[in-house]
Amino acid sequence: MPIILKPVAAQRIVITGASSGIGLAIAEAAAATGARLMLSARNEPALREIADRLALDGADVAILAADMADEDAAERIATAATDRFGGFDTWVNNAAAGIFGTVSETPIADQRRVFDVGYWGTVAGSLAAARRLRQTGGAIINIGSVLGDRTMIQQGSYSAMKHAVKGFTDALRVELLEADAPVAVTLIKPSAMHTPFPQHARNFMDAPARLPPVLYDPRLVARAVLFAAAHPRRAITVGSFGEGATWGDMLAPGLLDRAMASFGTEVQQTGQAPPAETADNLWESRSDGSVESNQPQSVRRTSLWLEAQLRPVAATLIAAGLVALPLAIAQARQRQPRLRQRPRR
Repeated sequence: MPIILKPVAAQRIVITGASSGIGLAIAEAAAATGARLMLSARNEPALREIADRLALDGADVAILAADMADEDAAERIATAATDRFGGFDTWVNNAAAGIFGTVSETPIADQRRVFDVGYWGTVAGSLAAARRLRQTGGAIINIGSVLGDRTMIQQGSYSAMKHAVKGFTDALRVELLEADAPVAVTLIKPSAMHTPFPQHARNFMDAPARLPPVLYDPRLVARAVLFAAAHPRRAITVGSFGEGATWGDMLAPGLLDRAMASFGTEVQQTGQAPPAETADNLWESRSDGSVESNQPQSVRRTSLWLEAQLRPVAATLIAAGLVALPLAIAQARQRQPRLRQRPRR
């Protein structure tokens, strides 16, 4: 059965983890198009504030406070979206929890919590969405990470969770293809994003945490998500730096291992402690409502690699043109008649 996705402006979109960072960026971008939104996160006051703000600009927004680690969270969100909007067209699994610290020093309970929210929450959300979208068609979009391809030191638990998200997403996509279901399944793989993640993550390092450069604008991920909501794609990587790390891991994994062992910890530490009201939301919600981190770092607002993936034909033509241009110039110079030198008197 062909996969036919509606324009985003005509869609009803579910977004988990919508109270900050990437999830909030997606919500704002989707609302700006006119899509109707079901937003979920643990922090109900933050969700209400976001919904009220978006509604002032004419957005139709519903909210449901839920912890994706709860077994019934996904079904409650799906039911709420059906009750409010009659269903949904795109489901975005974005909720996640993070930890900075070595796997040997991080309590198993905390590592399990990362999986309960980020992996099992994604599984439950995807399956709840798939059961409904098999009948109506639509898109399931899972927010993975470039760390699902290449593990980062001091983020071992989070990296392992994102590896699992990738494996599950690929499995679900193939199963739906086998069943000829009209459902697109996309994995979005952000590079390091300038979100409140370092403030929200539990930190076992001996210094405050930060994400290593290069950092990108979270709104680039929102752009990728909204594109995938209307155009079936297998996977989209946001940020060429992250894509480079993925290729580096395939071509020279041992070299990257040694590089991380040498300076991977240092580049993830800062002298700026997070505000107390935002720190460590692993087990309970903290202050939310911001798309970007409050840490002063250089942020890339564009990604040519992202644009190339969204417009592959145009990118190929441009690349071919860039290669052909100097060759054409060289050939033209070779064809030019050489001027005869006048004999000296």
